Amino acid sequence: MILNKLPYIFILSGLLLIACNKDDDDSMQATYDDTPYILEIGAFPEPAIPEDNQLTEQGVLLGRMLFYDATLSKGEIQSCADCHRLSDGFSDTLQFSLGVEELPGKRQAMGIFNMAWHTNEFFWDGRAHLLRDQALLPIQDPLEMNESLENVIAKLSDKDEYRDQFVRAFGDDNITELRISLALEQFMMSIVSNNSKYDRYLAGEVELTESEERGRELYFAEYNPFFPELSGADCAHCHGGANFENDQYMNNGLDTDADFTDIGREEVSGSVDDRAKFKVPSLRNIELTPPYMHDGRFKTLEEVVDHYNEGIQESSTVDAAILATKETGLMLTDQDKQDLVNFLKTLTDEVFMNNPEYKSPF
Repeated sequence: MILNKLPYIFILSGLLLIACNKDDDDSMQATYDDTPYILEIGAFPEPAIPEDNQLTEQGVLLGRMLFYDATLSKGEIQSCADCHRLSDGFSDTLQFSLGVEELPGKRQAMGIFNMAWHTNEFFWDGRAHLLRDQALLPIQDPLEMNESLENVIAKLSDKDEYRDQFVRAFGDDNITELRISLALEQFMMSIVSNNSKYDRYLAGEVELTESEERGRELYFAEYNPFFPELSGADCAHCHGGANFENDQYMNNGLDTDADFTDIGREEVSGSVDDRAKFKVPSLRNIELTPPYMHDGRFKTLEEVVDHYNEGIQESSTVDAAILATKETGLMLTDQDKQDLVNFLKTLTDEVFMNNPEYKSPF
């Protein structure tokens, strides 16, 4: 009798095992999680996070996955992070980044950090109104990732890990252009750099060297042609505030009208008053993000300082305050210039560079 019951025992055990496995699978199914992602803003003002895209832990994680995934490109050979490397301040040290077709871009890649505090559009010319708009354009650009959003959606939809993560971030596994852009926006807005040596100096935690302190004084002192001994580099005129920028588009005297090869903001606004004006970038982490200017023409910070000290070019749209220095230059000595560069290097944020939340999740 016992032997006759053995097949039924095995059948029952198998059914129990299947039921247990089904329970385990059900318990591991992805579920929506709207736990807020808390920005460590330090002494920064509260950022204006979009009401329709508040940061969540799962949304930020999904954005980070997308940012580091070459699936978003044609041939799956390039990710956003290939042209925006954390070690380089989320920028590219090539003058012009190379896309999937090995073709160079038209402008130098901008650093990605403190994006939550940008209130005047995105890209050098401001052609993307919101960060979510900016997020999708490199994917479709023939000079960059050269992929269609339709193909991106199809490829992501074939991956269990992405279907699950869209559930966690948005409540279901429907993968759309909008949701991709919102996730990328969340991740980029989560990237904060506010723990440089200069920030610690402001908090009273460290002291600047003598050279750095002289550079700090020069940085914030205004240009004064009438009292050269009191004259400074007047950098804060354009690069001020907590993020060392001014939310404006400016012509900083790189070229004369005859030498303009890029009309900058005018291409977006249609106004000749915006000709050769470009978004003023943050100087945080500037040591990490060479080359400099929209066209990457300057390889070093020393070259940048030389430009403002003695290289300003007059044109129809150059900023009046910058043009005012053309006749005399900034009157900086070699020591002044070195001190100024040393101060700029205090804006390097090594904590930001080593933050594991900004590294690849794969």
